[in-house]
Amino acid sequence: MPPRLRAPLLALGAVSLVFALAGGLARLTPWLPAPGTAIGWHGALMVSAFLGSVVSLERAAALGRPWGYLAPLCAGAGGIALLAGAARAGLALAVAAAALFAACSAALMRRQRSLETGTLLAGALAWLIGNAALAQGAPPHGWWVAFFVLTIGAERLELSRYLKRSAFSRRAFVALAAGVLLAPLEPALRAQGALLALFAAWLLRYDLARVTVRGRGLPRFVAVCLLAGYFWLAVAGALLLLHGPRDAALHALFVGFVFSMIFGHAPVILPAVLGVRVPYGPALYAPLALLHASLAVRVAYSAPLGAWGNAAAIVLFLGSAALLALRRT
Repeated sequence: MPPRLRAPLLALGAVSLVFALAGGLARLTPWLPAPGTAIGWHGALMVSAFLGSVVSLERAAALGRPWGYLAPLCAGAGGIALLAGAARAGLALAVAAAALFAACSAALMRRQRSLETGTLLAGALAWLIGNAALAQGAPPHGWWVAFFVLTIGAERLELSRYLKRSAFSRRAFVALAAGVLLAPLEPALRAQGALLALFAAWLLRYDLARVTVRGRGLPRFVAVCLLAGYFWLAVAGALLLLHGPRDAALHALFVGFVFSMIFGHAPVILPAVLGVRVPYGPALYAPLALLHASLAVRVAYSAPLGAWGNAAAIVLFLGSAALLALRRT
């Protein structure tokens, strides 16, 4: 599929991002008008409809098969259905998106069998289980956490393969990944919290970012995003261990860890997926700093105030990236 035809799939998911931000803010700011569906389905819109469409679009581009693009299509369409009040159809599309994504991951693993592709498949299966749980009325949070942690961990493992690692480090990665995948079987997610903190320590010790952060330009920006994300992964793990899946723990992970990864990888992924080059500019540090500062406020002081800062950081990053791309053209 040519890059220009992939853009509508990303735009479809972006609709869910807009309403997910509005719904999340309306939950904490009662006077803010937002559709009831955006408020009620905030988590599904952000995690499955938007972030799921982004990750599955990248995986479909890597696979290079037309059927792979059905995954981001179903993810984005599922978000639209949820917003329209067709909950049953929206949840069915979310499950279909995750199933197709898992099939893409399995196809990539058959193409190249490795620890990295096996971990990517495990993450895809976690997304599928989480979406299926949501469709049955069960909490999906632990499975969604496993989806992102395993997906990002596998990608960083592959990109950091040039670093020398001991056999112990690989065995530790396997043990931690297996634990993160199985931990949602415990509803309180306390065990998953401890594993997330250990996973963050593994990434901080073995990721290539600890080397590239000493560089300049885009490599350093990406490394700063990654290292900041690992910090919030550790915080999320500690909060899950102490308090379970509450607002602070979940947003430390989904905002501090996942969106920090998106900020860092967007200048690298967008050219490959959409054919749009986003050149590095120091302006990209402004939304990154706002994201992490506002998340600290959200976790330690005021959830509503921090949430507004989180939303502003995401919008500011998208605007900055668009301006840099337009300036290049």
